[in-house]
Amino acid sequence: MLNGFWKLTWIETKVFIREPMGFVTSLAMPLVIFLVFGSLSFGSSGTTSTVEAPFNVPILAALFIALSAVASLVVIISIYRESGILKRLRATPLSPVTILSAQVVVRLLFTVASLAILIVAGRQFFPGALDVNLPSFTAALLLSTLSILSLGFVIASLVPTSRFARPITAGFLYPMVVLSGLFFPIEQLPLPLRIFANGLPTTHAVSLMLGVWDGSGWGAHLGSVAALILIFLVCIGLTTRIFRWE
Repeated sequence: MLNGFWKLTWIETKVFIREPMGFVTSLAMPLVIFLVFGSLSFGSSGTTSTVEAPFNVPILAALFIALSAVASLVVIISIYRESGILKRLRATPLSPVTILSAQVVVRLLFTVASLAILIVAGRQFFPGALDVNLPSFTAALLLSTLSILSLGFVIASLVPTSRFARPITAGFLYPMVVLSGLFFPIEQLPLPLRIFANGLPTTHAVSLMLGVWDGSGWGAHLGSVAALILIFLVCIGLTTRIFRWE
């Protein structure tokens, strides 16, 4: 079974690379965001420039790495369902958990690859701007991506066809960035929106990554860690009930 899992993961990796929109978007979009807004926020030495973005640029780019992974997941799943590939995969000896786990592993691998590209770009163009505990930040991004990916499976269960996969996913995910607390404090929102925002994985992802960034660490953000894990468990449980293989 484990051998089948790794074979399927390798196949899904090649499929992902050959899917231009998903591959290019996942790697290029966060990099473009980082370079454009980074040029406003950082000088050549990594110090703050005269025009400063009113948010943490690397964390916005990292958040878009996670969101791009989810978008590509929803698109691939909808294509597989529409073309009957999911139905055929389910008929193989591989379990549904193995089939879906391969999708998750591929996205997590490319999350690490995208972050590595950001780090290389940061050291090249904005020396000193990424002065952060990179292993801890990578772990925070991976946990955040895993939690948001679980929401992606719920979205993938509801998307009717591949034609509508990207717009529907964007309609779900990108408003969550606005309510994440990256651009303004959650406390400024009206109470109903504040409650809603605190139920979103992006909010807790930003909180955890900011905690790693400012040095307060995981211990000061255990609530966000617990929320990300809880959201993952709830979304996976919901997916098992509503996911459609054909």
